[in-house]
Amino acid sequence: MGKKVAIIGAGVSGLASIRSCLEEGLEPTCFEKSNDIGGLWKFSDHAEEGRASIYKSVFTNSSKEMMCFPDFPYPDDFPNFMHNSKIQEYIIAFAKEKNLLKYIQFKTFVSNVNKRPDFAMTGQWDVITERDGQKESTVFDAVMVCSGHHVYPNLPKESFPGLEHFKGKCFHSRDYKEPGVFKGKRVLVVGLGNSGCDIATELSHTAEQVIISSRSGSWVMSRVWDNGYPWDMVLVTRFGTFLKNNLPTAISDWLYMKEMNARFKHENYGLMPLNGALRKEPVFNDDLPARILCGTVSIKPNVKEFTETSAIFEDGTIFEGIDCVIFATGYSYSYPFLDESIIKSRNNEIILFKGVFPPLLEKSTLAVIGFVQSLGAAIPTADLQSRWAAQVVKGTCTLPSREDMMNDINEKMNKKLKWFGKSDTICTDYIEYMDELASFIGAKPSIPWLFLTDPKLATEVYFGPCSPYQFRLVGPGKWPGARNAILTQWERSLKPMQTRVVRSLQKPCFFFHWLKLFAIPILLIAVFLGLT
Repeated sequence: MGKKVAIIGAGVSGLASIRSCLEEGLEPTCFEKSNDIGGLWKFSDHAEEGRASIYKSVFTNSSKEMMCFPDFPYPDDFPNFMHNSKIQEYIIAFAKEKNLLKYIQFKTFVSNVNKRPDFAMTGQWDVITERDGQKESTVFDAVMVCSGHHVYPNLPKESFPGLEHFKGKCFHSRDYKEPGVFKGKRVLVVGLGNSGCDIATELSHTAEQVIISSRSGSWVMSRVWDNGYPWDMVLVTRFGTFLKNNLPTAISDWLYMKEMNARFKHENYGLMPLNGALRKEPVFNDDLPARILCGTVSIKPNVKEFTETSAIFEDGTIFEGIDCVIFATGYSYSYPFLDESIIKSRNNEIILFKGVFPPLLEKSTLAVIGFVQSLGAAIPTADLQSRWAAQVVKGTCTLPSREDMMNDINEKMNKKLKWFGKSDTICTDYIEYMDELASFIGAKPSIPWLFLTDPKLATEVYFGPCSPYQFRLVGPGKWPGARNAILTQWERSLKPMQTRVVRSLQKPCFFFHWLKLFAIPILLIAVFLGLT
């Protein structure tokens, strides 16, 4: 084996990192605080300190063909959008198939990761772990941090005057598990993100009244997109990214807002974002508009003030007799085992080259895996990040100079502020980001070459879903089954719904979606030309 690598966390990112290290001939040791793999997807009926926590009813927002490990498709009979128990089943199957479990030390807590005195020369780290009350220090050549960013809840109580006088229950969404105990209650949910909307719509079937308070609004998308296909298989395409990045800003923004408003008019439901052109992460919720129509969920602006039993909103309205306030206000980014200066190198912000490497380290032997957010799935992102990181650690791939990395970070930050706004600086464009990482390791598919050598595959790769298999078509880690997986991805996505076969499977037309979007401007141009 080669260099010794410490991997912190055995969730999706940790498992991807173990496998990537093995592919590069490195020696991984993974430390997992709990007694099982899965990380975020491992459901527990109570929130555990230092671990991500989900509620019982969580389903995926990405479809199965878009969120798999690139060489390990989901079983054909798995539904497109899966319950957390199905994801956990898949993760366990992947770990066993790739023989990863033997590299994991369970019930082992990482308390400190420190540079060794000779770090500038060796790049080595002292990793201090605790198990059964016993501490142990081990020297590693590199560290991959895979502990996620949904661990430490952001509970901004100081932003809500009077909250200290509120007599009802008050807690963060990470402590929410199931709706039964809220029967007949009056509940205020603060935050219009995915968790807040999921919890509110679920509670609306049992609670007396549910109100969501939102500071800035949000786009709400359905998992079911045009003609009933999974949203991401229709929207997350290379052709769509090309249009978004090359059309004039005014047209690109118009198209984006038209797509977001295609299902219902957000302004009519009180959901319209303050800046609708920002590409902030949308909410995926199939039920929220219906629950608003039925009156069991209402949308209100930000809370101005709390009293002992009520909330006064910024529009002057009051929600009386509140039994419980649930703060779905996101998470803080924290790595308590690391010296903050390692990754928080400017204005107390986490600064990472391509969201992975701290640019100011003397040696590039620490990587953060899974610390980006995009309109794409976490599993293929973590897979590609860890493949790149493993090659950097091995020495077969080198990083740019410190100056070039900082220039790239600044350039990307300016673009992120334009596209996503100040509050979402870890967001990134999925396909652009994946192609950047794939280019570093020689795994980016060449679209022109594919059109010359394999037009059928090229058409699916460029106009169809940008599925994870694309990043195992060529280069290191190439998977022989990638081509067939791409060409049969629609069959796998439609198969689980064929429980009553009426006719043959109906795959989508690549161009129909975009034709619909451009129909109105094309018609207006035709009318204008006809009148002139």
